[in-house]
Amino acid sequence: MLKALRNTWLITLRELRAFGRRPIFLIIMFLAPLGFLWMFTGLMQSGLPTKLPAALVDEDDTHVTRQLTRILGTMEETNFVMKTKSFTEARQAMQRGEIYAIFRIPKGTTEAALTQRQPVVSFYTNDTYYIAASLLMKDMRKMSEMAGLAITRETMRARGATDEKIMGSIQPIVVESHPLGNPHLNYSVVLSNLIVPGLLMLVIMLTTSYALGIEWKRNRQKELYKLADGNIYVIIVGKLLPQTMLYTLIFWLIDLVFYSYLQFPCQCGIPRMMLWGFLAVLASQGFGLLLFEAFPAMMRFAMSACSLLGVMQFSLAGFSFPVSAMELPFQWLSNIFPLHHYFLIYVNQALNGYEISYAWMNVAALLGISILPWLFSYRLTDAIQNKEYKA
Repeated sequence: MLKALRNTWLITLRELRAFGRRPIFLIIMFLAPLGFLWMFTGLMQSGLPTKLPAALVDEDDTHVTRQLTRILGTMEETNFVMKTKSFTEARQAMQRGEIYAIFRIPKGTTEAALTQRQPVVSFYTNDTYYIAASLLMKDMRKMSEMAGLAITRETMRARGATDEKIMGSIQPIVVESHPLGNPHLNYSVVLSNLIVPGLLMLVIMLTTSYALGIEWKRNRQKELYKLADGNIYVIIVGKLLPQTMLYTLIFWLIDLVFYSYLQFPCQCGIPRMMLWGFLAVLASQGFGLLLFEAFPAMMRFAMSACSLLGVMQFSLAGFSFPVSAMELPFQWLSNIFPLHHYFLIYVNQALNGYEISYAWMNVAALLGISILPWLFSYRLTDAIQNKEYKA
């Protein structure tokens, strides 16, 4: 036992010295994740895109529509950079990419409303820009409802109704909205918390395969095997321990930035999220190790597989498109990716603050992904003894 610990320590020191000889490797391990953190938190610093450019086409131009226009101008996500009576002019601006939406009040809207002839107010969104169009669609829909209510209010006022009676008629039920988990509707709370850890997991998978494959590329695998006295577990632990420590510290730094500095919701407390981050690091290393065992002595194949599957996990994680709505084979496939299970734990713990018993299967899955490669470590032993490096 003591000899195994000594050999593990020697291999760890050997790996740390190798970092000094490969500065680009250290840059990828350390600076790339911090760069991702800085880029995405800076990119979505406001939390939600605001003041998106749109056009208002008021062909009616009455005191009612002008009052409505002033109300529409107060919407947070919408900024009417163009106000015109020509729909053609607004359409051409959308085609040039200057605006993302058009809100149109046709001529005769006020007259038709006052005579109860049900006017039509229309809006157009450019869904080529999906996020901007979705946000403006929400505002435009709300604007359309407000337009109808505003005109109805003016009609009832003209008939002598009091404001109290008017509001009781046009809005008999007041609806209260309570967004749970992300009350400020901050896009960065969901996106940054998954994209940044997901990119870190991708880097972990790649560097795990690289750290093992470089031994074959430089024809030093037998030297390493001799240093470990033929114990493959000592080799794996000694090679990956420095990376585990560094990536865990980076993950914890990300947690501190998100939950302490940026004040993202964290119902379970930062220490518990650090625990799940450490487990995610182990699972990502296990995933990279498993792929290297699938292609022993073939570093490029293993790293290519890590790249392909590491990118695929973003689509199958469940935060951009719900896994339950996917085809059944993709639902099964999502369970092999660490990011999917980390996302479900994050939602359960940080956003909702539920008991961990509701997410125990995801915790078990991360542990399983971490442990599974050890069952196939005999493939590394065979590769060390019998296989040379293959490009």
